Amino acid sequence: MTDVSAIRRLADAARAARAGAHAPYSKFQVGAAVLLDNGVIVPGANVENASYGLTCCAERVAMFAARTQYSRASMVALAVSCGADDFVHAGNHTRMPCGACRQVMVEFMAPDAPIWIDGVGTHKLSDLLPTPFKLTRMLP
Repeated sequence: MTDVSAIRRLADAARAARAGAHAPYSKFQVGAAVLLDNGVIVPGANVENASYGLTCCAERVAMFAARTQYSRASMVALAVSCGADDFVHAGNHTRMPCGACRQVMVEFMAPDAPIWIDGVGTHKLSDLLPTPFKLTRMLP
């Protein structure tokens, strides 16, 4: 399990990453940060698009950046921040990662990986997605 000081650093990085969000439509800025097994923290922020289906959540931006920049490193923890102090529950906005992000986490992280959520606390990935989609064999 990742130590408390590492989670604090990760949480601070997620909060700072919110400043890089591109959220002109929802005005809902989210930041995320992934901790790698080599100690590197990779931030990400949500990026919206006028065609909403092309929008990418902060969690996936951070994980995809980590995977492409540090392909040999393992992702060991993730933090996400949507601003606990100014959070307003409206429509689909929620503090918790969406299902698509949880599924991507399963692709890159261990079931016991800590996922820190601003204003909520830390959960194990397996608690957030107890029955993930997994391929059991490769197709020809």
